[in-house]
Amino acid sequence: MVKQCFAAGVCWTLLLGCVFAAHAVTFEVTEGNSTCIKAELNASFSISYNTTNGTSVTVFALPSSAAVANGSSCGAAGVPPELLLSFGAGHMFSLVFSSDGRLYRVANMSLQYNLSDTSTFPQSSSAGVVSVMTNVSEISARLNSTYRCLSSTSVSLDAGVNVTFANVRMEAYMTSANLSKDESVCSADQTTTTVAPTQSPKTTAAPSPVPPPAAPERGNYTITNGNGTVCLLALMGLQLNVTHFSKSRNQTVNEVVNLQPNRTTASGSCGVPVATLTLAEDLTNLTFTFTLNSTTQKFHLSAVSVSAFWSDMTDRFVASNSSLDYLQCSVGRSYMCSTEQMLGVVPTFSINTFRLQLQPFNVTANKFSAAEECRVDRENMLIPIIVGAALAGLVLIVLIAYLIGRKRTHAGYQTI
Repeated sequence: MVKQCFAAGVCWTLLLGCVFAAHAVTFEVTEGNSTCIKAELNASFSISYNTTNGTSVTVFALPSSAAVANGSSCGAAGVPPELLLSFGAGHMFSLVFSSDGRLYRVANMSLQYNLSDTSTFPQSSSAGVVSVMTNVSEISARLNSTYRCLSSTSVSLDAGVNVTFANVRMEAYMTSANLSKDESVCSADQTTTTVAPTQSPKTTAAPSPVPPPAAPERGNYTITNGNGTVCLLALMGLQLNVTHFSKSRNQTVNEVVNLQPNRTTASGSCGVPVATLTLAEDLTNLTFTFTLNSTTQKFHLSAVSVSAFWSDMTDRFVASNSSLDYLQCSVGRSYMCSTEQMLGVVPTFSINTFRLQLQPFNVTANKFSAAEECRVDRENMLIPIIVGAALAGLVLIVLIAYLIGRKRTHAGYQTI
């Protein structure tokens, strides 16, 4: 089923029910007589592409004719398990898994679509295969359990490319041919119920603060485009400030964790007017989205999303905000802020930045352009100047008063 429209938001809303009318398709990855990955997927794709008349959006479902491709694997030394699906005229969809011995998760999700498929991309002004990917995914579950998510959830693979899942049951690192009866239910399916108290109500304790760690190490993150040219630069130390329920303390706590550059991998995409930077460390994924305003010729941090499952958490922490307006800077320059900044994302999540410099657009010669300093840095430099000027003015006033007083003293004597 394929539909095209020019009003992307309206089209997407109207078609969701139609796209998900189809039943989930079951896929298995086997090795010998053993099944290692099994997935019941109901997925649809929304892709924005250029046409001869402007821009169009195509929305289509993963067809029942999709098949497990040869690139699928149960994993081996240095090779992670992967479910690779082929469908249509040269389209491929991949889920790559990873595990820490306690949980497994989708560590990488990618889509390869063929713009030469005129039935799916009518009037496309381009031809050939396009590949997009993300390593930001909320799909995670306990080992030897089935990931279950009946709710509709969307994942952005790139600007203008989204995949939406519904009625998903899936398991990797399987020990038998059947999905486990033990289920790890996604947060969208979980509902909170309130039990009436049998005793007098107790006052809920306020979140307990956890002492923050020392300032984080500064990481150097670089994104390149398809031809290997550096297109995004970021140099910064990052702290993640998360409010969550602590298993060990059995209460809500505010926890601050440093992102460690030596354990962090960077990925992303460069484009106009949107560029993204994704930082992944173990079971933590942090994505920054930068938007360029062609009218003002300024860029800013417009969206942040985070997914984390730290050792003391009871559930995976997920948060996002796509209406931010931080780190504004002129195009062709880099944004710099040596002072620590706190970027609020949602009430339960914020980011502390340290010695930050970044440039998501118009990078030349693989290095930062001239910097625009943040307001806090400018004010910090302005205060000593103002104090110095005030002291100099005070000294001048005292000197003038002294000279006037001395002149009046001499004027009181007469020559004999």
